[in-house]
Amino acid sequence: MKAADVMVSKVITVGVDASIGEVANLLLDNHISGAPVVGKEGELVGVVSEGDLVRRPETGTERRPSWWLALLSSDRAFAGEYIKSHSRKVADVMTRNVITASPDTSLGDIAAMLERNRIKRVPIVEGGRLVGIVTRANILQALASATKKLPTLVSADDAELRKKVVARLGAEPWRPAMLTVTVHDGTVDLWGLVHSPEEKKAARIAAELTPGVRAVVDNIIVQPPGSGWQ
Repeated sequence: MKAADVMVSKVITVGVDASIGEVANLLLDNHISGAPVVGKEGELVGVVSEGDLVRRPETGTERRPSWWLALLSSDRAFAGEYIKSHSRKVADVMTRNVITASPDTSLGDIAAMLERNRIKRVPIVEGGRLVGIVTRANILQALASATKKLPTLVSADDAELRKKVVARLGAEPWRPAMLTVTVHDGTVDLWGLVHSPEEKKAARIAAELTPGVRAVVDNIIVQPPGSGWQ
């Protein structure tokens, strides 16, 4: 399987001019731990995560190095820490050297990237533009789908059918932001979190109405707002 077979295409992103407060609210509102940062043309310029925001003077969590660490650290390092903890702009705190993959990258290679670099997500880039994202959860969801249908191979027809299902769901205003779609032998697996039973049912029906879909396996979980998504 490739990144294109499991990636989330409707990616929640942060604008490069966003403030720290806006980023914090975005992560909280969408129950995610990080997001790609994009420029005005949709180009990927960085990634910001919860880890970039936990050491802040506003919350009394600013890192205070011990005296012996101060002796070993340079002024440049201290200046960098100050910028990261005190700046109010996402451009100053985000990670710029982002590990990315293309839509054709195999899931095996992406899994290796996640493990080797101890990260939770890999942005999918094509032609310099962000086209999707693959997280650890997406790989686990693909594994769960595949093990129910072994032996499994994603055919060209399955890949095309997935595009149709994703496009159909993406055209609806109620589409869950982090819905994942996988297709094997014409069977569609739906994964993700929604706020209501109505959204869950609507997603299943939309997938069922897509021409070529043989069956739909609904793995979507309903968690009302305020219930603490992770």
